Amino acid sequence: MKKILLYATFYTLLLTACQPSKASKEKAAITNATETVKIDSTNAKPADNKTILNRREVPVLCYHQIRNNIASDSKRAHDDIIAPDKFREHMKMLADSGYHSILPDQLYNYLVYGTKLPEKPIMITFDDTDEDQFTVGNTTLKKHGFKGVYFIMTVSIGRKGRINYMTKEQIKQLSDEGNTIASHTYDHKNFAQFTDEDWKTQIDEPTKKLEEITGKKVQYFAYPYGVYKSSTLHKLKEHGFKAAFILSTARDENYPLYTIRRIIDPGRYTAKNLYYSINKSFNKTKS
Repeated sequence: MKKILLYATFYTLLLTACQPSKASKEKAAITNATETVKIDSTNAKPADNKTILNRREVPVLCYHQIRNNIASDSKRAHDDIIAPDKFREHMKMLADSGYHSILPDQLYNYLVYGTKLPEKPIMITFDDTDEDQFTVGNTTLKKHGFKGVYFIMTVSIGRKGRINYMTKEQIKQLSDEGNTIASHTYDHKNFAQFTDEDWKTQIDEPTKKLEEITGKKVQYFAYPYGVYKSSTLHKLKEHGFKAAFILSTARDENYPLYTIRRIIDPGRYTAKNLYYSINKSFNKTKS
């Protein structure tokens, strides 16, 4: 009788040991869910241009210099300059209003595959490589749990002068911290004026340089001055870009992924003005 009880006890313990724990089951469920998402995303049929254009637009903000105005600044330059204190106020308003920053991969997957975005998504982008985008911009974004997109003009990397520009080390740090590093040409040449040679000097070489700095693929582009040329948009895809960003002009119906709209947040705006502008510019449901 004792032997039977011993065998029964041993068998029970063996079965218990072979059963996965609750934590293991939960971990397996999470792993399976992740794998399912990956499989679904891979097999999903990409949306056509009409579907992409009809998706509700995500607000995308554009910033350049984050500094105080000086006497030598032109009237036009004031649109591209925002004071540090005002920039901080604007970011606080976004956070207090419940916005969640997203990055280009998330926007691309939403537009192409209909992937769900967080509630009240917004993208925060910076053009031209100015160092204040790192010292003020990145510091402020981190305070609110935001990530940004930095469109780098590679000719300026490491330059110092009246305006200081980001170093390779700062660009690498931004990338390592989870921000997106993207292309803004070599020296801000107008995209509509590209020659055949410019596809090497303004596109391929800057892409290679940024990839060497970050160790990551560069797949997004912003047009200098927001200007594009419809007849050459197809070449951006040929040169490895998944999407590209204009400013507030009309999108191209044949290339909606390569004409994603942004609005500049002018330095004269209050936080209330910016909130109003975001809703006026983007929060319209397509019919």
